[in-house]
Amino acid sequence: MSTKKTNYVKGQLNCAETIIDAYNKNNNTDIPVALGSGLGSGLTVASVCGAVNAAAIVMGAVKGRCSAAEPNEARALVNELMKKFKEQHGSEICANILKGPTSCSDIVEFVYVELEKILNEKQ
Repeated sequence: MSTKKTNYVKGQLNCAETIIDAYNKNNNTDIPVALGSGLGSGLTVASVCGAVNAAAIVMGAVKGRCSAAEPNEARALVNELMKKFKEQHGSEICANILKGPTSCSDIVEFVYVELEKILNEKQ
């Protein structure tokens, strides 16, 4: 039995959509998966990893603010994720990451696990 928290399959949901979809399924939330549609493949141009972008969206949806009067908890959480991601993969740029041995599926799983860890630590 698989212990993976995500189910990224190339040609189905993109990496960003997969992050949002998995978060919704595992946490009974309803963040629109469509928010990730333009983020996959590093914003479609192999730039900042789509999975990381989607995790930032989830963090904003869960811990973000709705007015300037509220604290911006999501900012520090995204910063923590970015640091962990860059430490693990050496870059947040999709084109650079995919030059190595790591697959998109592995990246999606790493991002999702870190997303859950960071959000659960801050509950």
